[in-house]
Amino acid sequence: MVGLGPFLVSNPIRVRFAPAPRAHRGKLGLHGTFGIEIHAATFVRRRLMVLDEELIHQPRELERIVIHEMFHFVWPKLGNGARRSWEELLRSELQRRARGELGWSAESRKRQLAAVDARRRTRRWREYACESFCDSAAWLLGEADGHREFTLAQRHRVARRRWFEQTLSDSPISI
Repeated sequence: MVGLGPFLVSNPIRVRFAPAPRAHRGKLGLHGTFGIEIHAATFVRRRLMVLDEELIHQPRELERIVIHEMFHFVWPKLGNGARRSWEELLRSELQRRARGELGWSAESRKRQLAAVDARRRTRRWREYACESFCDSAAWLLGEADGHREFTLAQRHRVARRRWFEQTLSDSPISI
């Protein structure tokens, strides 16, 4: 486990469990057949996290996903410098042709990237960077030793761990 600073929660975050959540064009649906099946959704401005009720029966997966979702609250509060630093780390990985990721959220977005996305900082790139950050936090802070979604090579994991330690260990992490 990596040593990070303490967490500061400015306002409560509401957590709800819902049956079979699905996402379609940024909208959340329940019990539906539209969109793609998801484990969770976070609404940062509303300070709300919605989790699939099936996760109640899968404690390790629940932990991994809750950590991921909590870091969606951290991402906007990092500041531009830290976010850009994370993006530089990801650009470096892409230049080295790094394959894989540390979760499905980042992996699915990484596969959709075009060559110009990182250079132009497109929305697609910024969303990938955020999901990669959150998946990496869940990998670092969770108890799961391994997971089928942890496909990023070890050398890149080492660099990500170092980034988290250097960037987030000295001061409180605001959520």
